[in-house]
Amino acid sequence: MISTICCALMDDAAAPYPPTTPGTPLPAGAWDAHVHLLGGPEHALSPTRVEDPPAGIDFDRWLAMYRAHLDALGCTRGLVVHSILYGTDNTVTLAAVRALGAGFKGVGLLPDAAPVKDIRHFADSNVVAVRLNYVHGGVLSWDGAKAMAPALKDHDMHIQMLLHADQHIAELADDIRALPVPLVIDHCGWPTDLNPDHPAIDTLCALLADGHIHIKLSAPYRLTRTIAEVQPLMRRLITANPDHILWGSDWPHIMLGDASMPHAAHLADIVTDIASDAECQKIFVTNPDTLFAP
Repeated sequence: MISTICCALMDDAAAPYPPTTPGTPLPAGAWDAHVHLLGGPEHALSPTRVEDPPAGIDFDRWLAMYRAHLDALGCTRGLVVHSILYGTDNTVTLAAVRALGAGFKGVGLLPDAAPVKDIRHFADSNVVAVRLNYVHGGVLSWDGAKAMAPALKDHDMHIQMLLHADQHIAELADDIRALPVPLVIDHCGWPTDLNPDHPAIDTLCALLADGHIHIKLSAPYRLTRTIAEVQPLMRRLITANPDHILWGSDWPHIMLGDASMPHAAHLADIVTDIASDAECQKIFVTNPDTLFAP
């Protein structure tokens, strides 16, 4: 059933490739710590969205494809990150986390000045973080996230952030050090300059080494068309603090822009090729276990 669905989707250029298996098996209990679950006609899309999900796929089929994706990777746990395609209506993400059950958590989207009851509802729904998009903007600002942080701390939640490290990290570093909650930075810090010795990467590594941030080794295909070019940056981030590094596939790879559709297994191999077995155990299992499911 699942393979039939995946093959049918190959007719849609925006659909993910059928699942493939990594060259190096992931450790038992591995997390895919960054995916987006999409819905069907029953889930209202944001009027300000920049694209539509692939047509003709309902929520149950997305769940089936996601489970096939996890099975192929060898992941048994996952973090579902709410997509801006749905704006501040978190219904599809909450429904996905609920349907997937034990071992799955969510990241939701709240606007500035959201009431504490909304944060409490997230915490009660296995949502462990709120997301801030500092690249494209959105409903949650940096000032809003800082103001929200004490309430997030009260509910054992954190902030997940998308930024361009080489453009933003210097101006944010002092605020980051003062946050009362963990900050998880997506997509290797998404620098527009991949030089691993860039001053911005020095700052990222210092924040990592001091335990102020976590970084996801996710979505290298968004940084360059030759994703192996991101490995030196990844290696430096791992070395800075292997206890604060996570991995996510970014499946099903929506809002690609100029990027090419990747194979998720290749994205895992890019990390396992440069990390030791002990580091992989931390990146894929121990670190997300500690951060998402204490």
